[in-house]
Amino acid sequence: MSDAGSIDLVMLVPGKDERETFDGLLSSRQESLAIRNICYEILVHPRRDPGCFHEAPAVLQTYQNLAQYAMVVLDHEGSGQDERSPDAVREDILTRLYTSGWKDRAEVIVLCPELENWVWSDSPEVDQAVGWQGRNQSLRDWLQEQGLWPDGVVKPNRPKESLQAALRETRARRSSAIYRQLAENVSLTRCCDQGFQTFCRTLRRWFPQDTA
Repeated sequence: MSDAGSIDLVMLVPGKDERETFDGLLSSRQESLAIRNICYEILVHPRRDPGCFHEAPAVLQTYQNLAQYAMVVLDHEGSGQDERSPDAVREDILTRLYTSGWKDRAEVIVLCPELENWVWSDSPEVDQAVGWQGRNQSLRDWLQEQGLWPDGVVKPNRPKESLQAALRETRARRSSAIYRQLAENVSLTRCCDQGFQTFCRTLRRWFPQDTA
């Protein structure tokens, strides 16, 4: 969170899971992200993904003279724009942000299909976060047996359902804290998701590390 005054970045996200994820990244992973420390504010839209899609320019209007940059994040699945490509959804929101006054100071991250796709990697932190550590069978093997992680693919096809199934199996309580734990601990080099890569590249362009 920022104090009163100038803000480097304002983010609009669709829920608490996203807020915890990005707060965990921005507050503790500056070195891994290769960015300087920044002053930021994360807003959660009460109407979740459809709200982020339809109302991002209006919500962020009051921040145009307060924040240097703006970023909108939403899931492709559940946004009400599922029939359109993620790129088309991104360009739609970006165009409206540009014309509303943000111009080249904005970026949009469309999560495909949803935030949970960022969760899945071969990091042992994933097993720990869902309470899987110490079991004889790997989490990936178990998900394959459940038909949730097909052979030959990097991540489960249904990432949210896979996470929920793992939490049910371990009887762990689903909480936004899981997303913060993963954001603060999983190696960022393991995530090859296009949306995550766009997030990292954008931050490095906007907030490069201090060279002094």
